[in-house]
Amino acid sequence: MTADAPHALHYGALVPAVVHFDDLDALGLLHNGRYPVMAERAWTAYWEERGFAYTGDWAEAGDACNAVKELSVSYERPVTRTGPYAVHLWLERLGRTGLTYGFRFCSADGAGTYARGSRVLVRVDAATLRPAAWSEPFRALAQELLRPEH
Repeated sequence: MTADAPHALHYGALVPAVVHFDDLDALGLLHNGRYPVMAERAWTAYWEERGFAYTGDWAEAGDACNAVKELSVSYERPVTRTGPYAVHLWLERLGRTGLTYGFRFCSADGAGTYARGSRVLVRVDAATLRPAAWSEPFRALAQELLRPEH
């Protein structure tokens, strides 16, 4: 457990995740490439529950039409078993056209951290693929996820 991984979260959201047998590598560890996938699935579930879903049509995607600019993951200890876990999600920064989100892949209760990372997203216009502003409804919900200043 790390100092900033309390049992009761003070910011962000904790989204359940499940590690399956086929997520493990030849050594029986969660494959390093699966951590960002687990975070992406958690974000997708989080936003879909709030009405922001990608339907397969970029023109209709709105705020779900975005591109990854940067991804960073730090692995703290290996996941050695299948079963229930969680992804702790939060926003570090919310700009006009971009945002930086943080995540921790953690125990189901949020107490233990296995990996942490961040990802920079840019909202893009479906027609031009140029940066576009986040909608006001998205911004209002995203504000709730901002991590307090440390």
